[in-house]
Amino acid sequence: MLILVVLIIGLARPRTTSRGETVYTEGIDIVLVYDISGSMLAEDLRPNRIEAAREMMMDFIDGRKNDRIGLVIFSGESFTQCPMTLDYRVLKNQLRAVKQGVIEDGTAIGMAIAQAVNRLKDSKAKSKVMILLTDGVNNRGEIDPLTATQIAQTFGIRIYTIGVGTTRGEAPFPVQTPFGIRYQNMPVDVDEKTLTKIAEMTGGQYFRATDNRTLKQIYKDIDEMEKTRIEVRAYRSYTELFYDWVWIGVIALTLEVLLSNTYLRKLP
Repeated sequence: MLILVVLIIGLARPRTTSRGETVYTEGIDIVLVYDISGSMLAEDLRPNRIEAAREMMMDFIDGRKNDRIGLVIFSGESFTQCPMTLDYRVLKNQLRAVKQGVIEDGTAIGMAIAQAVNRLKDSKAKSKVMILLTDGVNNRGEIDPLTATQIAQTFGIRIYTIGVGTTRGEAPFPVQTPFGIRYQNMPVDVDEKTLTKIAEMTGGQYFRATDNRTLKQIYKDIDEMEKTRIEVRAYRSYTELFYDWVWIGVIALTLEVLLSNTYLRKLP
């Protein structure tokens, strides 16, 4: 009976199964290009353009995984606030530290693009992306925005451009006076034509942010368009257990033969 039981179990071929997966990621290198010129203090976005943009960029960073991100800030000049990094905590700290007025005022869009290109040009990533946010017209710097865009195009860098400001023509702007801060309406002057051309030349897209809600949606849309590609390869491995049952059956059969012919031998 024992031989019969173990052989049936062995023929049923018991085995254990283990599962796993191998994940392959195709990272994206992204540079956030952040206008901190004086006009970004206008309050058509709340509490103002510069703070609204900072908040949305924080949310964008929180939504990324496996992508290197850098930060370039500009007004009359441009410089790298944070180099390309996977340490999002450091990146966000550097973003929080950005203050309006730390560099000469103006809007050097061409210089900002060139600075970001310098950060991306040697990247080995499959996708290289620049997200440029500004509220003005290029009026400073030695490099024209379209010339800088041609350089970006050469290195395969895609540029998304965001123009910030109401479409009502004017926006409230805080002005320091001897009697404290007063507000006066300043004209909104977003160079949509140039920003659109920059995006088109590099395969990106131009967006217009007229309030906090639309700005948040813009970063969400860009986030969806530039998702990291993840390829998952699943596998299974099996460990066969029937050998042990077969050996038990063989041993039991051997014992049965030996015992039936010796100790348990039947007498006639």
